[in-house]
Amino acid sequence: MIDLAQPRLGSKIVYKTDEFFAKANRIINPDEPFFIENKFDKHGKWMDGWETRRKRNKGYDYLIIRLGKEGRISKVNIDTTHFNGNQPNHASLHACHSKKNIPDKKTKWKTILKKKKMKPNDQNVFTINKNSIFTHVKLNIFPDGGVARLRLYGSIATEKLFFGKKIVNLSSLLNGASIIACNNEHFGKAENILAPGKAKNMGDGWETRRSRGKNFDWLIFKCATPGIINKVQIDTHHFKGNYPDMCSLQATNMTGKISKKSVVKKSKKWKLLLNKVKLHAHKKHNFQNKLMKNKKINYIKINIFPDGGISRIRVFGRAE
Repeated sequence: MIDLAQPRLGSKIVYKTDEFFAKANRIINPDEPFFIENKFDKHGKWMDGWETRRKRNKGYDYLIIRLGKEGRISKVNIDTTHFNGNQPNHASLHACHSKKNIPDKKTKWKTILKKKKMKPNDQNVFTINKNSIFTHVKLNIFPDGGVARLRLYGSIATEKLFFGKKIVNLSSLLNGASIIACNNEHFGKAENILAPGKAKNMGDGWETRRSRGKNFDWLIFKCATPGIINKVQIDTHHFKGNYPDMCSLQATNMTGKISKKSVVKKSKKWKLLLNKVKLHAHKKHNFQNKLMKNKKINYIKINIFPDGGISRIRVFGRAE
């Protein structure tokens, strides 16, 4: 699952009833919320999140997010970290599918989360039992208050994408690729490795803790669509004293519903796509001639020896 609300997918806040104390766009910031003691602006205490003024009449506040990529939502986190005494009393979520930037009054919204009590300074996590494809999500807070982050975990509706026979990046989040599992992501989230564009800094990549002993770290992702691979790029941009010494790639093609546990177990026997190769600091490594002959694949495992960080992996191929 990926966070469909993250800005790097193109998601944006397109409407809000109020943002007096804290700007609405902070609610979809991919970074963890933080608190700065004694920081005030012209409206009052500065907070890292979205916060509305105190209501003195009936009603409630809400905002609307337009998802950068339409998709299915499986889990949500209404994060009230650092909002203690100023968090909403309750919150609910509605979603819709609309071609408009801001859905109009005729739009039919579906309730994906009924009104729930919000815990202060906490992760309010809920499972969503809907299989519909959505383009917009509306967060309602009752009656007012602040939310640090809204995470909308799910999957991009890849059936809405058309790849044709052209060469595309099968490992891009924008095209529907997703992380399945990794053994460690201590310093940098695994999902970052599939993000579009150039990493903005070292924290915008995947980085593991320092290993001790004869170990290696690994990450498994599912390609946007099954394909034939003809080029792989391993990018260690920003990683200068903490890049992996070497890496290798394994791959396979599996269909049907497969559990995360099963994928991890079977990955040990996957065929090599790229034999163990040397990596270097702060560099794009392009592999084409060194790739093993491959048939259609949709799962890839990257092994790094012994540990370290990679900013991006780009797997170019033709959809099959």
